[in-house]
Amino acid sequence: MFSRPLRALLPALLAVSVAAPLSSAEVPAPAPVRPPAGLTEARYTVVRQNIRAAERMAAGYGQARRAGALRAMADPARRFLSFDGRDGGRAAEVFGDLAKAGRVAVIVPGSDTGLERYGRLRSGALALRRELGAEAAVVAWLGYQPPSMLSAAVLTTARADEAAPALQALVRELGASRVSLLCHSYGAVVCGRAAPGLGGVANIVLYGAPGTGTTAPLRTTAPVWAARGAGDWIANVPHTQVRLPFVTVGLGLDPIESGARVFAAGAGGHSDYLRPGSLSLRAIAAIVSGHE
Repeated sequence: MFSRPLRALLPALLAVSVAAPLSSAEVPAPAPVRPPAGLTEARYTVVRQNIRAAERMAAGYGQARRAGALRAMADPARRFLSFDGRDGGRAAEVFGDLAKAGRVAVIVPGSDTGLERYGRLRSGALALRRELGAEAAVVAWLGYQPPSMLSAAVLTTARADEAAPALQALVRELGASRVSLLCHSYGAVVCGRAAPGLGGVANIVLYGAPGTGTTAPLRTTAPVWAARGAGDWIANVPHTQVRLPFVTVGLGLDPIESGARVFAAGAGGHSDYLRPGSLSLRAIAAIVSGHE
């Protein structure tokens, strides 16, 4: 009745149809003021003002959780390349000195990451910066709207297709040759869809990946690395794509089995790759540093 790949995906489709919320109210936010170009303090100042404006609007609408998250982001000690509170929210936070760094790691997060759930992304970026040392910088790139694990969007590449141009633009701005993309979970799908337009990035690192968004090896000249922790449930996700009448379901190839350079990730689970002291964090830092 159904093909084997489709039978493998049916439980996930059923779970989404039962568990997904019917709707979610977007938190209002003002259109951000365009910051000046360049990796300058003037840019960080304008973006901070944009965050504060979004905080005031969220508070005015009684959105205390969002307002609290934005208040923390607007701390003068923190620096953001970009911010837009609309449509779920977008942000790119900088750790280290981007203007002077010889190597830059850009972390592309996966599903269920947002402004209110930003802490895990930031913690991973801080841990990586400490592991890399002062010669490198890290950018935590929440530059797209990651799908919810309880939504049909997590089973398709649609959000990744929307995100790819913005990621490509960031890489061009930072200087592709010094950039390593670190792509977690659904973020690996984003990097896979963006790969053909990323120029000469230093590395593409995929970990905890449900797929690469394609059924063919990534079209890139950059070294592609992949890892999966022994305790990561993502290993149970079918790495396939099935064409249905109006949509293609599934996230494509497992990078570990499609020619990527595999590195050790230890026994960690799906959220442990950038955990301080972990084998995977040390391996990722070595790749970014060019010591792998």
